[in-house]
Amino acid sequence: MPTFARTVLAPITVEVSAGAVGRLPELLADSRISSGGRVAVALGPGLGETIADQLDHLPDATVHTVVPGSLDSAKELTKRLRDDHRVDALVGIGGGKLLDTAKWAASDLGLPMVSVATSLAHDGLASPTASLERDGHSVSYGVHPPLAVLADLDFIRRAPAHQLQSGIGDALTNLSAVADWQLSHEVNGEPVDGLAAAIARTGAEAVLRHPGTIADDAFLATLADALIQGGLASSMAGSSRPCSGGCHEIAHAIEELHPGLATHGAEGALGALVCTWLRGDEALFAELAAAMKRHGLPRTASELGLTSAQLATAVAYAPRTRPGRYTILEHRELDSVALERHLTEMMHELD
Repeated sequence: MPTFARTVLAPITVEVSAGAVGRLPELLADSRISSGGRVAVALGPGLGETIADQLDHLPDATVHTVVPGSLDSAKELTKRLRDDHRVDALVGIGGGKLLDTAKWAASDLGLPMVSVATSLAHDGLASPTASLERDGHSVSYGVHPPLAVLADLDFIRRAPAHQLQSGIGDALTNLSAVADWQLSHEVNGEPVDGLAAAIARTGAEAVLRHPGTIADDAFLATLADALIQGGLASSMAGSSRPCSGGCHEIAHAIEELHPGLATHGAEGALGALVCTWLRGDEALFAELAAAMKRHGLPRTASELGLTSAQLATAVAYAPRTRPGRYTILEHRELDSVALERHLTEMMHELD
């Protein structure tokens, strides 16, 4: 009987631990990425200076400090690296914006990329996408996923609370995103990658039910694992479907209509709560609401800094941010008046 299998584009090495940065030479050699440590290292300003002081164990590395987060920054990094033919790989060390900048540059140059996370704001540490600012707008680019992923708990535990809360929110949105994906399959016959969905959901459920907080290394490790699983799920599916549904449409709508209120992950978690309410999944709604309260994430319009009418308008606008992606928002086809009524009922339930 023939055996059928598929090839999954995944990191060859994943490590979530304290002191991961200090073990870079060992990882690079053992993974056959760079036996001699001839790599370029991309760092951001601020924390990057502290990290640079710890790179004496990579004496052959060339260090590049960049202002991360924009397409122009990624192109500038590409320009600096293009003529350095001795570099075996690009190592990005930093938060989500830095890693996205490094992923884009590495993909443009055809270089292997090693992702070293010092914060956990979203699943970009392992995903096949890079969100970069272009002409004042955030644009998502398809990139080659990292060849190796590290998360250094020594740095992560010192990250600002709002960044870690954003990562929690981003992980939790997978539950709503997978439900939207399955809804599209039932209504439109859209194919669902069951393995990718299971991986995304498993990581999110671990965060949902973990009793710890961002003050606990055990919880931070679980969060890092979940975000890595989300990135892997997107690579397997060939799209962001396992991690992005109506929840992220709402986050994008809030960012467009009311920029600067909160992080994308926090707004996405509120979007997931709204979508779960509209879906009528009472059990998941209660668990999501409890987890968001435990981690200090906004659960209502007022906690986000909006009126119910403003949030309802954003939810009604949300499907326009990802045209063609079928979610519970398209399925219910509610106008802003009906949505405000639903949101008012949801707030009463949270009280």
